[in-house]
Amino acid sequence: MFKIDKKVLKGELKYKKNVIVTYQIEYPKISSIYYDTQKFNILNEQKAFALEKYAKETLFSNSKEQYDYNVSHDYPIMVYELILQSTITLNQGPFISLYQDEYMFTGGAHGNTIRSSQSWNLEYQQQLSLNDIYLNDPSYILFVLKEINKQIKEKGADLYFDYYCSLVLETFNIEQFYLTPNFVIVYFQQYDIAPYSSGIPTFNLSY
Repeated sequence: MFKIDKKVLKGELKYKKNVIVTYQIEYPKISSIYYDTQKFNILNEQKAFALEKYAKETLFSNSKEQYDYNVSHDYPIMVYELILQSTITLNQGPFISLYQDEYMFTGGAHGNTIRSSQSWNLEYQQQLSLNDIYLNDPSYILFVLKEINKQIKEKGADLYFDYYCSLVLETFNIEQFYLTPNFVIVYFQQYDIAPYSSGIPTFNLSY
């Protein structure tokens, strides 16, 4: 197993003495006496600092414009928010897998979350693809799609958009997966195949 430390970048950005942006960016740093973890750590640190830069520059600039507009129209001051949460789902050296949920609020009824994921074999210092998991079986995508539609029916098709079969086909992304000790978890983004109230749809697949 890898030793995992949780690193956090956080801050509050003020404009005209008011906080208009908050951010909290959580990312993992791992270590091991058996495997080289540098590539994993560099990637995740760079991603975290790039996101912090986005919060300090782009998000802050957009929020200042919104602040001035709201004040001039006697609207409430709105605080933009960015949160990145990292969840380790598999930690069995040389394999490690995780997903990260990036939540952003910039107004409206609610914020939005985008999920990304990584699965690594650190013996070879490389990220795994679904193709690697299913051992280059060219029919695995058909298996995955059939299993997703089967599970939708079992969970209740009313939880998903109409024509979910075609939406699954259109929005399925081979990069959107992570590993647990027992399953490959395939996921879709919010609004891909289901309404916001359904969250991020996930499906457990055997491997």
